[in-house]
Amino acid sequence: MNTVKACIKNYLEYCHSQKCLDEKTLKAYRIDLRQFSEQNPYNTITKITSESIEQYIAHLHTQYKPKTVKRKIASMKASFHYLEYREIIDHNPFAKILVHFREPVILPKTIPLHTVENFLSTIYRQREIAKTPYQKQNALRDAAVTELLFATGMRISELCSLKVSNVNLYDGTILIYGKGDKERLIQIGNEFVIHILAEYEAAFHAKRWSCNNFFVNQSGKALSDQSVRRMINKYTSLASIDQHITPHMFRHTFATSLLEADVDIRYIQEMLGHSSINVTEIYTHVTVAKQRNILATKHPRKDFYI
Repeated sequence: MNTVKACIKNYLEYCHSQKCLDEKTLKAYRIDLRQFSEQNPYNTITKITSESIEQYIAHLHTQYKPKTVKRKIASMKASFHYLEYREIIDHNPFAKILVHFREPVILPKTIPLHTVENFLSTIYRQREIAKTPYQKQNALRDAAVTELLFATGMRISELCSLKVSNVNLYDGTILIYGKGDKERLIQIGNEFVIHILAEYEAAFHAKRWSCNNFFVNQSGKALSDQSVRRMINKYTSLASIDQHITPHMFRHTFATSLLEADVDIRYIQEMLGHSSINVTEIYTHVTVAKQRNILATKHPRKDFYI
């Protein structure tokens, strides 16, 4: 059957079994393609034309931001390419469609370094004044989570899926599985961070091995990204920080701080796990303070006597 729904199901099975895409990517494909099938007027895949797809793309632009539209188009385009390759369709309607639109540059939001310091100090202070072992353990884990986010620039999803075997505190390395299960090894360069992770490792030893995740809650289950977000909101409030802070902002701050310290952007790309340098280059737009300092101290006009 060449119904739209049957073809989409066939394609998703191919993505799962042969392309071995991760569950988050499959979920996005599933949502995008289901949405397309529900709003498509034709039930048979061979009746879909370039014109009907262009109308659908125009509709998407009225509903979503450019970045989301771009992803949904990519999902559709990949599925039609598969159908053409499998000879389910004779002509790919995307062959006559030119999709080109400008995405607005959204600058990454960073956390001022003095705010990061205040945030971390608040966690350690809460650990010192904790009245119960339970509270003390929680504060220790929260410190380890935040320190690792800031020390490595890893994504929140990467941190929450970190396994016990991925962390080697003897040589201070973390094995990270990023998007598409791409591996990267990152070094922890700060001895204090390694010490806190070691303290956490000892305190949560039994709980960690019961589920094999490095970061766990008090019940011995894998720490969720929602739990990390709630934790960050808690200490933001306790530290009287006005700025809304998210886990991803530690990643942005990590990258921007290294760039402002004159670290080569290709090293930063590798540490962040970006497949393309174009993604990393967005951080060059936020180093305004560094640029101001260079122009104030290095530009020859400062030496003019007029």
